[in-house]
Formats: sequence, structure tokens, C-alpha cells
Amino acid sequence: MPRFTEGTGIPIRNVQDVFPVAKSAPNQSAVPDQIRVKNRRKRYLDTHPDYFGPQLELADPLLYDRLIRRFQTPAEREAEGRQKGYSGILEADLYRSEAKLDALRHPDPNSIFTYKRGPHGEILAEERDEVPANKEDGQARWRWEMETRFMRGGDDDFDYSTVDDNPDYDDRAIEEQDAEDRYFDAQEPEFLVESDQGSSQSQGRGRELQGETGIQDF
Repeated sequence: MPRFTEGTGIPIRNVQDVFPVAKSAPNQSAVPDQIRVKNRRKRYLDTHPDYFGPQLELADPLLYDRLIRRFQTPAEREAEGRQKGYSGILEADLYRSEAKLDALRHPDPNSIFTYKRGPHGEILAEERDEVPANKEDGQARWRWEMETRFMRGGDDDFDYSTVDDNPDYDDRAIEEQDAEDRYFDAQEPEFLVESDQGSSQSQGRGRELQGETGIQDF
């Protein structure tokens, strides 16, 4: 599946240097393939908010634990458990425990959280300044991380061809704006200069004023 280069700190496996060409309708505007695919993926996420549901916890159990679970009330955890089902709860608990053990054995100095052993051998999370302080910030950070992961092609369980090759996810307004931005970015600024004969040339940085000294006469 196509993947974008890394840049947010989320480890992405098998990142390819060459971005494949996405299929597009013959009458579509000339939009670079990489931009079109990114736009389609963004459009998919905007129209499928359920992508960010509890099942996404397995994408990064520790991040979910620190950004989402730590702020959940008992009632919210119970409701989420009903959505996952008994097997889903066991799977998430197993993934989270294994991830904590791995983080304990191989601490990442760049992580927003670390772990240590408690007095009874339990694994405890250490607070860091970068950890969101409230539920809203945690949810926003989790969504941003998972959206970035999806946009870069990091979801191994998702069939990206259903989005990347699907013109139904094209956003004409965004494509037109992108095309307009690229057009103006490619233009070199030209400024009007009046010569002594009143003719104009597309050089210089402003009008050349004739017959003025710059000193006001009173």
C-alpha cells in the first residue's frame, strides 16, 4: 500500500520512496497524484468518523491508554467494553500489557510517557509535561496522531486502494484551490515602471515618479 514519509514520530513500516500513481478520471484537472491521494484520504476520514472508534486502540495501545483511557469515567469504560465485546477487551488488555513490558525494557527518551516498576512489581506510568492535562486535549491529540498515521499509509489493516483509487472521494473545491495556489506560486511578480515617455515596462519595484524631488515646497 502507498505510504508517505515519516515525520510525526509514529513508526511506519515499509515506507516507500516512490509514490504510486493513483487512478483518476480522464476529465479531471491536472492535480499531482500524491496531492490527490492525500485529499482522498482526508475526505474519507471526514466522512467516516467511525474510523476513530474504540477498535483503533490496538493501533497504539500505550498512546490510547495515556490519551483516552486515563480520562474515561467507569461508565465510559463500561460502554466501550460493550462495543468491543469480551474478546475485544481481552485482546486490548493483552496488547497493552505487552506494550508496557516492551516500553519498560526499551524506554524511548522521545516518548511522551515512560514506565517504571512499582513497589510491588507493578508497571506504573510516569508523568511527563507533554502528557495532555484533560480529556479534550487527550482526544484531540489521539485523533491527530491517528489521522496522521492514516494519511501516511500506516494502517496495515486498511485497504487503501478503496480510497486512493476512488474518485468519489475527490473534493473539487480543494483541488481547484490547490491548482490556483500552484499557479500563483509559479508566477514571478512584475511591477509597473513609467519611463520619461510614459511607456511602461514590466521591470523594477514601483512607479518611477517624474519631476518630484521628494521635498515639499510651501
